[in-house]
Amino acid sequence: MSNTAKIIILAAGKGTRLADSANPCPKVLRKACGRPLLSYVIDSTEPLGIPKSDITIVTGYMHECVEQAFADSGCRFALQGNDVYGTGYAVMCGLEQSGLGGFDGTVIVLQGDVPLVRGETLKAIYDFHLENRNACTLLSCESPLQLPFGRIVRENGRLTAIVEDKDCTAEQKKIRELNVGLYIFDAKKLSSALGRITTNNKAGEYYLTDVPAILLSDGEKVDAYMTRDPDELWGINTPQDLEAVEKILLSREKNK
Repeated sequence: MSNTAKIIILAAGKGTRLADSANPCPKVLRKACGRPLLSYVIDSTEPLGIPKSDITIVTGYMHECVEQAFADSGCRFALQGNDVYGTGYAVMCGLEQSGLGGFDGTVIVLQGDVPLVRGETLKAIYDFHLENRNACTLLSCESPLQLPFGRIVRENGRLTAIVEDKDCTAEQKKIRELNVGLYIFDAKKLSSALGRITTNNKAGEYYLTDVPAILLSDGEKVDAYMTRDPDELWGINTPQDLEAVEKILLSREKNK
């Protein structure tokens, strides 16, 4: 496979609800089945055939620990600053510090604390993105659960917006198609749109989820690839999340 794709993994979070005062560490270094969460995310990229040197890990809280833990991974690192926050800002840092400002290819954005996305799912959404020549493709999943995820808003079947849970109206909270947080972008179109996002939201952050809306307003193609495996939604925010993810990982191992 061509190496015209680069990967950015967002790994700057502290994980406040996972905090252990006796053993402070970044969220992505919390362990599931004896391995850091981030290691599962890196492993999921294997089916793409992208060199590790083309993977940039965006760090923040206790960044030295992440860099040390994955010093032999072959991946690059970028540091998220403390002046502003949000996933959009983290991607800006990743693009700038890894020299991707003028990159003419595909950028894949992964979450370092979402360890259950399978490699074959990542390969499938990547192929879907290229085949449809989308400016942006994101991974979604339908769930009956009331989860704090962004909602995929559609009109006549077409994706029209992604709304963060905290910004949803009561009606939007009823939407069952959720945003997993995995994105694939045309690099140049991503860079252009990032330059136009604002912090005009309840969190006062730069949301990466605003980028698809900007691309849509530009007349670009944006779509969602839906996984049929609801386990792939799991992100780690609480000790209960970590326990549930470990059970799923153990079950997968037994079923190999």
